[in-house]
Amino acid sequence: MDKIDRFLAPTEQPNPLRRGRWKRSLVELNGKFEPKYRHDISGLLMQSYSEVGLFSHSYHIAGAQCPTHMSWFANVAYMDAPAPFRKQGVAALQFDTKGIYLASVTKEGCLTVHDFETLYSQVNFGCSSGLMEDEKKHLLHISTCQQLDVVRWNIANQDEVACTSMKSSEVHIYDIGYISSDPIEVLRKRPTINIHGIDVHKGLSDIAFSSKDDSRVLASDTNGIINVWDRRMSDLPCLEITTTSNSTLNSIQLAEEDQIIFGACKNGIIHMWDLRGGRSSTAFQSHKQAYYSPFTSVKVASLLEKVWPLKAQSNIISKEIHSIDLDPSCPYQLAFHLDDGWSGVLNIHNFQVTHVHCPPPPWLDGENVFTNLSCLRKPSWLPTYSIYTVGSAYENGIHLLDFYPDPSSPCHVDYDEATKHGPWERGQHKQNRFVQLSEGVTVCAAHPVDGTIVAGTKQSSLCVISQKHESVEADKL
Repeated sequence: MDKIDRFLAPTEQPNPLRRGRWKRSLVELNGKFEPKYRHDISGLLMQSYSEVGLFSHSYHIAGAQCPTHMSWFANVAYMDAPAPFRKQGVAALQFDTKGIYLASVTKEGCLTVHDFETLYSQVNFGCSSGLMEDEKKHLLHISTCQQLDVVRWNIANQDEVACTSMKSSEVHIYDIGYISSDPIEVLRKRPTINIHGIDVHKGLSDIAFSSKDDSRVLASDTNGIINVWDRRMSDLPCLEITTTSNSTLNSIQLAEEDQIIFGACKNGIIHMWDLRGGRSSTAFQSHKQAYYSPFTSVKVASLLEKVWPLKAQSNIISKEIHSIDLDPSCPYQLAFHLDDGWSGVLNIHNFQVTHVHCPPPPWLDGENVFTNLSCLRKPSWLPTYSIYTVGSAYENGIHLLDFYPDPSSPCHVDYDEATKHGPWERGQHKQNRFVQLSEGVTVCAAHPVDGTIVAGTKQSSLCVISQKHESVEADKL
């Protein structure tokens, strides 16, 4: 009996094992990924990206080589020459909201709408270079006979795609449901006459569509003005939104239910307009032109000078802003990308720079390299994780930047090296990653669902960056 009691009721109670909370079980119980958990696994996602396909722009129109294809041969001799001597490269890319179609434009004037599933299915995971896209599967491939710099989908009507150029004062809108090389609508700027009676040319630099109204279109120009059209009324702007200077507005973004507008200038200043209240609600419906000035403007260089570790190491001067973009997973984060390759995040709630990435210039290693870029670099956010994809200014590849809105991000201005190790990462600290590619990148676009990255290159190719797939042999099953 004593032996039985000894097993049934031990005299000494063992110490309970203390285990940390299993994060995966929390995901299974809650049915969703917590933001911190997403950030913890984002490093694994960044490590999984590599080049899986490269498609050259070797397409045809009516049986003949398209202008972009022909210009590749004409520009071979100028590949290493400064930008003014070349006219080549993918100028803009954008997925539609579901990631079904990918629109691209080239500096030579080609507008192409790709079926992304068809494009991705042709990726040869064993050999990423030398792939040929089935151009018969293109929804649209036309030559506009003019330089193109911008392409945007109409958010409220995904059958429409618009494009324009810094050398044009018109926005051309195409309907992908029509097999036609002619736009269904052309929006024009109002002519500007100077004191000598001469029409002042103002090209268009970026386009934005309202998310709620498919008739409202905005386009910034090279003279610091945002033109707003109501397509139900006229093909001329019903509203002009002005800056405090005549500097080119390279990039614009809509926020807060399309009532807040951000604009990034060539002179290094980000402007913000608030259209809520007052005259704004009637300005879009009035036949009279209205004008608005920004209610606040910030100089990026001045904000960077407030980051004391950066100020202590670098001589900060004002640089051209190539692009701005709102984080889809954290709407108060406005990313910016500068001419010298620097990237960062502006918190639009307090107008402070929270994240900075400053890749070292090649001349620090004794290399004499210039950017060779004939168009603005346009990065992109991944749909989740607050990861910013940026084409390198000096190398063939892209930077994957961890811009998570917390000091645990390696790009955060308050990042603490002492706490860089995550609680479950087995000593692997969070860090950015550079993905080497076959060609230099001008623009990035991220698939809105699966996060596949498509990069447009200086040679007008499309580079697909994703996770490599490896086949399983039958004898290993």
